[in-house]
Amino acid sequence: MSNEFDYTKLKHVTSVDQSDREVPYNLRQSGPTKVEMLISTRVRKSPYWHLSMQAGCWRATVYNRIYHPRGYVKPEDGGAMVEYDAIVNHVTMWNVAVERQIRVKGPDAEKFTDYVITRDATKISPMRARYVILCNAYGGVLNDPILLRISKDEFWFSLSDSDIGMYLQGVNADGRFNCTIEEIDACPVQIQGPKSKALMKDLLGDQVDLDNMPFYGLAEVKVAGRSCVISQSGFSGEAGYEIYLRNATLYADDMWNAVLEAGKKHNLMVIAPAHHRRIQAGILSWGQDMDMQHNPYQCNLGYQVSLSGKGEWNKKTDYVGKAVLEKMGADIKAGKKPYKLQLVGLELGGKPIEEYAPDFWLISNADGGDPVGFITSPWYHPEKKQNIAMGYVPFDGTLNANGFPKGKVGTKYKVHLPEKYSDKPGTPVDAVVVDIPFKESFNANTREVVKG
Repeated sequence: MSNEFDYTKLKHVTSVDQSDREVPYNLRQSGPTKVEMLISTRVRKSPYWHLSMQAGCWRATVYNRIYHPRGYVKPEDGGAMVEYDAIVNHVTMWNVAVERQIRVKGPDAEKFTDYVITRDATKISPMRARYVILCNAYGGVLNDPILLRISKDEFWFSLSDSDIGMYLQGVNADGRFNCTIEEIDACPVQIQGPKSKALMKDLLGDQVDLDNMPFYGLAEVKVAGRSCVISQSGFSGEAGYEIYLRNATLYADDMWNAVLEAGKKHNLMVIAPAHHRRIQAGILSWGQDMDMQHNPYQCNLGYQVSLSGKGEWNKKTDYVGKAVLEKMGADIKAGKKPYKLQLVGLELGGKPIEEYAPDFWLISNADGGDPVGFITSPWYHPEKKQNIAMGYVPFDGTLNANGFPKGKVGTKYKVHLPEKYSDKPGTPVDAVVVDIPFKESFNANTREVVKG
């Protein structure tokens, strides 16, 4: 059996300084690997899995130990950019049941939640949600979920791709917080795109006033007679909502088919999570743009530690990682560089990147030489007619107006793209640091502090 690439010659790139990590990012450039995903009982199929198959899903990955649909339009039919057109011009539905829901419930639910997240849980009102992060004792980002406050004594952690459920149970293994922590059978879909409100109005009728629903607002509704929580939120930068179906294992078909029916007149399309659009919006993907060895400052999440937006610490007495995060923030203000690499936005040359990257493509300084950084999330920006990306380059100490680390806009680099995207194979393309986001979100506060 022959391969188009000799994998025995691959070597890990060591010139990128990852000496502050115990496990460095794997920078071997293997390209697409011709393997077939094994579907087995070791990985969960979500309640919507069969419905995604009916909608034409042709590929998947694994996320939170659940099979995750990641493509509906095949490359020969236009691929992911057809799905991009649907989300920026019409409305889309995504199967995101992989966002496992961990419920914290009981008299100490608020106290426990406040301890494990960096921002102030006491300021989150019932029936509101917030984007939050959980850090470990070393300041590493363990997860960046959407946190839903269902009631005074009930929170749902809608997880990104790391199994925080077991971690949260471990934090309370001695029972010092009077609350229960368990995964529940509530699974979300996302409804994203400029026609999302119109679709949701048809779906929900007069159950909720969507015109006056705030960003990250929650509401209890019925869809096809089934109990759901909806949130005005999403992973795209477009207008959108999430529908969290209770008892999803029993009622998945009812809710899903009701959305399809309501969406017919709005050109609804079932698509994969829109990574092209979330990259434009500067929305991070855990495991891709950051992991548990990245601290909030180096991946542009410092505001989650310093919620005033002016570098002042929040007033919480304690939370996991507090001491190390505040020391790191103080060191940065003092001109020190407590970590090696900083996440930045880049515009770069090359042929349009209209597919997921199989590798962390390498970055060199403008004058060439050995790689000093790597790309995490690249894609083509149709409106700019330009490739864009997020990636890590050496931290040079640059701070923004609020005192948070950032990349120095205008700094030039070279990016080593695969041959299929290179203007001239073997020659790296030009790249320059630009501000994130690359395209504004429908909700301007998607990545900013939302008080209360």
